[in-house]
Amino acid sequence: MNFGHLTIIGVGLIGGSLARALKRADVCDRIIGCARSVPELEKAVRLGVIDGFCVDPTEAVNKADMVVIAIPLGGYEQVFEQIAPALKNDTIVTDAGSVKGSIIESARRKLGRHFSRFVPGHPIAGTEKSGVEASFAELYDNHRVILTPVEETDPLALDTVRKMWETAGAGVDFMDVERHDEVLAATSHLPHVMAYSLVSTLSKMEESGDVFRFAAGGFADFTRIASSSPHMWHDIVFANREAVLDMLDRYEAGIDELKEALRNDDSEFVMNMLTEAKQARDDFADNRKRRHVDPETEEGEE
Repeated sequence: MNFGHLTIIGVGLIGGSLARALKRADVCDRIIGCARSVPELEKAVRLGVIDGFCVDPTEAVNKADMVVIAIPLGGYEQVFEQIAPALKNDTIVTDAGSVKGSIIESARRKLGRHFSRFVPGHPIAGTEKSGVEASFAELYDNHRVILTPVEETDPLALDTVRKMWETAGAGVDFMDVERHDEVLAATSHLPHVMAYSLVSTLSKMEESGDVFRFAAGGFADFTRIASSSPHMWHDIVFANREAVLDMLDRYEAGIDELKEALRNDDSEFVMNMLTEAKQARDDFADNRKRRHVDPETEEGEE
């Protein structure tokens, strides 16, 4: 299938990797990038990620058959407003945002009659790195992409976006919007908040020099994602605030149980908790191995 003229708004890790994957498959007539930074866009052209660029989203989409938006969550409403007047009647618009509820509401407000051609999407792939230089064609291979269509979503647009992600190497799942945001709060947003919070807490200790000097692999593994973009994750946790707060409450309840068990010398509770957690983690790791998933390219967003 040929996807014609593709415009990607946000040519960083996520958007750039999608462009590379589609170029690898040779399924686009032309790929145009759009971003605020001209030097980054020029770099993307030099690297062969895109064929040309525009800094104005309105201009960037006026010939597009498909538009993919892969930017921080805080910018979606403005971009929807900018591109709406320039979209062709049959242009398909999709996105790569991590919180679907807020993006869908922005699209409903700003895309107007074109809202039915908008297909909400979220690739479950990424790294803690950012920028077009971090992009690579294999990012989506053997990873999942979740599409969260709503009642108005055009079936043909939905099928085209599904085929685009499959061409890029991903498997595609469909999910209810609210369920998506709940699941991602548990499996992605909460772990990121925990990693940031742990590093922040330890860095404020008087002996933090020794803490970080002697930290080993466990600390590095757990906190790797705290090297992600703070601006990006600030937008994500606020956009999905209620679900993140719910997950924090659940986690806090578990921590309280553990603290109580330690205070009461309840060795059995602690052993059961550790054993159950190990089994659940081992099952999760085994499932990922069967899917050939690279642990360094799990959850991320531009």
